[in-house]
Amino acid sequence: MLQTDVTFGLPARTLSVIVSPMDLQCLYEKYAPEVRRFALFLCGDRALADDITSDTFLRVWLTRGRIRELTVKSYLFAVARNAYLDLQRRAWRSEALDRLDADPGTGVHELLEHKEELSAVLAGLQDLPETDRAALLMRSLDEMPYEEIAAALKITVTAARVKVHRSRVRLMAARNPIREKLSALEDRQ
Repeated sequence: MLQTDVTFGLPARTLSVIVSPMDLQCLYEKYAPEVRRFALFLCGDRALADDITSDTFLRVWLTRGRIRELTVKSYLFAVARNAYLDLQRRAWRSEALDRLDADPGTGVHELLEHKEELSAVLAGLQDLPETDRAALLMRSLDEMPYEEIAAALKITVTAARVKVHRSRVRLMAARNPIREKLSALEDRQ
């Protein structure tokens, strides 16, 4: 036997999500304070909790289908949590992009140094033998274990370690002359 929600008289496991404006108003009046409190515990910010609460009821209004929760409250909390997680994902993406912005305090010399170092390292990377370059990229970019690198390149594990180490040393050597040159220019000024 299905339980029914006393407020709306609907089976608790198959509550209709398509609600009329009056039903939505009743839902909002009854559950908005609890949803807001839940959202506030999730995010710790009153304004953000208000946004999550609004988004929760908007999502309920726009959702089609059936609620598969035992209670309306648990459904609303699940929707609120998803709204919060969506905001977190968006915030993380924009936060990562903000970190990529150039530091306003960075001087022209530092920018020139970074650009020339990058150019030197990229040129040094292209000068490496293909196997050495592949081993280094597998290890550095993909964080592949040496055993997998060795299997992929059909070399021994020791050879993979040596290739990665020597490639790193060569790239460090490629960037050091640029640093010394820029350091000498700064000393003259």
